[in-house]
This record gives sequence, C-alpha cells and structure tokens, in this order.
Amino acid sequence: MARVFVTGGAGYIGSHVVKLLGEKGNEVMVYDNLSSGNAGSILYGRLVRGDILDFEKIKTAMEDFQPDAVMHFAAKIVVPESVREPLKYYENNTCGAVSVLKAMRECGVKKIIFSSTAAVYGQPEKMPITEDAPLEPVNPYGQSKAAVERILRDSCLAGDFGYVALRYFNVAGADPAGKIGETKKDATHLVTMCVRAACGKRDKLFVYGTDYTTPDGTCIRDYIHVMDLADAHMLALEYLLGGGKSDVFNCGYGQGYSVQQVVDTAKKVTGVDFPVEYAQRRPGDPPELVADSAKIKQKLGWQPRYDDLKFIIKTAWEWEKKYNS
Repeated sequence: MARVFVTGGAGYIGSHVVKLLGEKGNEVMVYDNLSSGNAGSILYGRLVRGDILDFEKIKTAMEDFQPDAVMHFAAKIVVPESVREPLKYYENNTCGAVSVLKAMRECGVKKIIFSSTAAVYGQPEKMPITEDAPLEPVNPYGQSKAAVERILRDSCLAGDFGYVALRYFNVAGADPAGKIGETKKDATHLVTMCVRAACGKRDKLFVYGTDYTTPDGTCIRDYIHVMDLADAHMLALEYLLGGGKSDVFNCGYGQGYSVQQVVDTAKKVTGVDFPVEYAQRRPGDPPELVADSAKIKQKLGWQPRYDDLKFIIKTAWEWEKKYNS
C-alpha cells in the first residue's frame, strides 16, 4: 500500500481516483482549493484546503503527509476559456505544476502521475493517435499541459525522479456504484451536459460546429469511462513505485464518436428528446481526436471494463437524476 498526495482530488476525475485508491487500502491526502471540486466527493483520506500556487502551504501539507507519490489533477480544463484567458491557464496549469514539483523536491518525493490531455496533440494527421505523434497544441489549454510534460522530462533528466503522464481523451460517466459523479455546476463535458439537459437542469444543449471534415460535420472524440481512467492511475502508480521508467500513455478506447452520435445515444438512453441548438464552431476545437491505447495495455496491462457508450451515458444519467446540483 502507498501514501498518495492528490492535488485536485475533490474534482470530477480526482475524486473517482481517490475512491479507488481508498478502496485498495492506500493512504490519501487530498489537496484542493475547492474552486471547482466538492468536498463531499472525497470518500477517503484527509482534505487540506489550499491552492497549488501557494507554495508554502502545499509544501507544509506534503511535509506533514510524507507521500510515496503525488497524483496531480489540479488544473483548469475549459478550452474556449483558455483561448479567452490564456494567462489564467499558464499560471494555474503550468506555474501550478512547477509549484507542486518544487514542493516535491523540498520534501524528497520522487514520483508523480500527471493528468495530461489529448489536447497536446493539436490536430494530428493520423488517427488513431500514438504517443510518439508530434505535440502541436492548438489552444492555450493544450499548450499549458504540453509545457508541463516538457518540465517533467527535464526534471527526470536532472536527477532521481520518475513520472507517468496520462494523456486523457474525453472522460465521461460516473461511478457505477452511484456514490460519486460530476458535481461541477458549469461542467463542460458533453455527456454531462446531455444528461443535464435530459433532467431539465439545462434549458438545452448547444452543439458547436456542424461543418467539420467528419461524416456528420460534428467533432469526433474518444470517450473513456471515468472508472477505467481511475484504473489506469492505479496501474501507473504500481508501475512507478515498482521502479518503472518515466513514460507517457494515452488513455482512450480507440473508438471515436461524433458529437451528434453522443447526442442521439443520450436521447435513447435517457428516453428524453431534449432540445439541441446548433451553433458556430468554438475556437481551439480539433475536428477529431481518437486514441491508440495499445501502449498502456501492453506496458501497464490496462484492461478497460466499461468500453460502451450507452453504459457510460447510463452511469452519468443515473448519477445526475439523484444529485441535486
């Protein structure tokens, strides 16, 4: 069992990983400023409320806990906002990660699992995308994450330090046991917005862009269930603490669905013909992002359990019906 320090552990993805860490008997400290997370979503461990940019506070918390590894989730993730407010994203995502890494160095913590993103690839020419594809982000969000990956590589070259960067594709769904799910009021994940529209929590769903070079004109994405992603973090932790070399892995299923396909499936799963409004493209959205996940399966032994769009939407729907946001 390990002691794991989790930044952003009250957030959507972080809380699902904390749940799995706790269920597997690991000791957890969550460090979160609760700007978008929910303390009620933390099912295991202790919460320290603080910002990753507050170096002295995060260093003190880390010194107190003495973790074996850090999982770093705390980040801003809304692509259009990153285009409007790039400095906010570079400050929080890039400078914030540097703050976490400095605290780790001061406390002698030498292993980190970093939440990266498929946005680091930009608009790749080949699908599905392999980890050796060039990093050419087309928005500040992707740039801020790619910068952290470079910092991690440099830190690894500089000394006794190991990392795994997990490049998430489109994370969706909720804990199948129904204990936790997305709680952020202004969540921008497509599946969440679909089920909230079906519940009546949103007046309608907006679809941005119908003129992409895809079969139905809407963006294509690879949707991965949040608990399969949590499993990937457990395997990455085991790999790092077992002496594995620093590496990068895609987290996706290798199957793309268009926005329109997700909307149509959500209407079938929920049984609600919720209103949809079609709007102009948003800046910074690539037409298609689909993962080649062969590497994580081969090297870490990752075996997805929930690779089914209907099931992903069903878990989000069941959560949304019971959660009063």
